[in-house]
Amino acid sequence: MEFEARNSTEAALIKYKEGLGMFTEKMPEFSRQFNSFTEECFKEGVLSQKVKQLIALGISLHAQDEYCIIYHTKGCLDQGCSEQEILEAVGVTAAFGGGASMSQGVTLVQECIQELNQLKQ
Repeated sequence: MEFEARNSTEAALIKYKEGLGMFTEKMPEFSRQFNSFTEECFKEGVLSQKVKQLIALGISLHAQDEYCIIYHTKGCLDQGCSEQEILEAVGVTAAFGGGASMSQGVTLVQECIQELNQLKQ
């Protein structure tokens, strides 16, 4: 059964999950170990999961990785980040990463926030 995306953010998340599923079928042990590693990295610790998602979003913006930008914007929202907290993280990243980080932050991140919040309604 194919799921129809309601907006571009959801379409990207579905595409990522489908690709990850195909990769996992072909590389099960690698995928298991990679998932275990990333789960460990994002566990609650001295840094909260919320802070870790904000860090990951900043790195994603600097790396210009659109799928990670979408994924970690969602992660920020899922961890209870406000729009203002997310936009401040964009600002910090832009201060470090310059124009490319700013352009993704003022376009893709804001679009993701709007679309993900609409899906909650």
